[in-house]
This record gives sequence, C-alpha cells and structure tokens, in this order.
Amino acid sequence: MNRAVSLRSSKGREPSAVASDKVQAALAAVRPPSGAVEEAVPVRDSRAATDARLIKTENNVISAYETAVKERHSVAAQLSDWGEATGDDMVSDISDKLGVIIAEFAEIEDWFASQLEDSRSVLKHIRNIEQGVQPCRDQKAKVIDRIAHLRHSKPEAPEIVRLEQELVRVEAQNLVAEAQLTNITRSKLKESYQLHFAAVQERAEKSIILAKYGCKLLDLLDDAQIGPGEMSQGYEGEGAARQTLVECENELARWKPESEQMSDEGSLAASEGEAKQSQPA
Repeated sequence: MNRAVSLRSSKGREPSAVASDKVQAALAAVRPPSGAVEEAVPVRDSRAATDARLIKTENNVISAYETAVKERHSVAAQLSDWGEATGDDMVSDISDKLGVIIAEFAEIEDWFASQLEDSRSVLKHIRNIEQGVQPCRDQKAKVIDRIAHLRHSKPEAPEIVRLEQELVRVEAQNLVAEAQLTNITRSKLKESYQLHFAAVQERAEKSIILAKYGCKLLDLLDDAQIGPGEMSQGYEGEGAARQTLVECENELARWKPESEQMSDEGSLAASEGEAKQSQPA
C-alpha cells in the first residue's frame, strides 16, 4: 500500500533513543536525583480516554452506516418508481430489478453495521477492565506523592518506612491488575477485529455477487440508438431479468466464509478417503 507503515510519527528520532527515554523515565520514577523532590509519575489517563474515544467514534461510524442503509432503501424505491413513470417497458422492468439489487445492498450494509456493533461491544471489555485498574494506579500515585512530600519536608519521619512498605504492597497489586489488563487487551483486541474483518470480507464478497448480477441486468437493457419516429423493439427480457434475480439470490444463499469452505473441503476429502479404503482390493 502507498502508505507509511505506521500512523504515528516519531519525528525522525531513532528507535533506540525513544526506548532510552522510556527507560530513563522509569528509573527517574524510582530513583529521583539527590536533593530533588520525588514526584509521583502522573497517572496516564490518556489510555482510558483514547479507548473511550475509539468506542465513541466507532459508534459514529455505525450510525453513518445505518443512515446510509435508509438512504439506499430510498434510492431503490425511487429508482423503481422512476422507471415505471418513464412508460418504457424495458426501462421499467430493468430499473425495478436494479432496485431489488440496490435494496439488497442496503440489507448487507445493515447487517454490516450490526457486526460492527458486535465488534465494538468486545472493545468495551477492555474499557471496563481499564476502569477497574485505574483505582490501583491512583492509590500507587497517592502513596508515591506522600513519600515524596515527607522526604522533602520531614526526611527522618518514621512514617516514610510505613509508606514504603505500603508502596511495595500497592505495587504488587498493581502488577497483578496490569497483567490482567494486558491479557484482556490482547485477547479482546484480537476478538474484536477478527469480527470486524470477517464482516468486511463477507460484505465485500456479497457486494461483488450483487454487482455481478446487476451488470447482467444491465446487459438486458438494449441501448441501441433509434432515430426520430422509429419504434423500438418490444421488450422480451422480463423472464431473463427475473431469472437473473433468482440466480443472484441462490448464489448469495450458497455463500460461505472461507473457513467453512475449507472445512467442507476437508470433510469431503476425508469421506472420499474412507470410501476408497472400504472398497475391496
């Protein structure tokens, strides 16, 4: 694809430099410079906020598809009505059949929108776990802030020891929570976009089928030029147009995902192998 390999910009910096900065930031959070006041690492809410924006934006996309579905149905009906109003039997019949094809496009888009909603619902699991982890992050930040404050104002305060012990406990809890979040994030991201791309593939392949039969309908439309006063030939393609829609419907009904096709082929091959083995030598 004529596109960068990433949507993110590192502003020309070397990957090693970026990694080094991350390491230094992590070390600074644990070992502040001598004489400096230790500050808590800001709890990054950008991750949760970005997740929420993603889910909201995906909802906007779904709404756009749902709106397009209504418009497609309207276009299909208007095309059929317009063709009938022309008074041309050929145009009337073909436009009516094309309206059926376009209405089927709308049904596919409606189904696609529902699949996007299913994909979006899976992403919500990540958001929910993220919200559950946030209190643990906040508690850790609070303890670090308190330790930093005491080290600056009362370096010998005995409470520092207690807070450091509490920090160890909180960090252990945080590690467990973050590990759970990582596991959920990876599994749900995979599940969500497997649904998404499977829907994209089905939508595309069924759209190709509809487009193919739409073109077959257009082939029945005689666009040969006629001169003034000449009579066009009578329309005799109604049966062929109807059969084209029947074939389109049958091909859509036979469509299967690639995974099911491979499974069916494997089962057929296994059955043939068993049949050969059962035959007498």
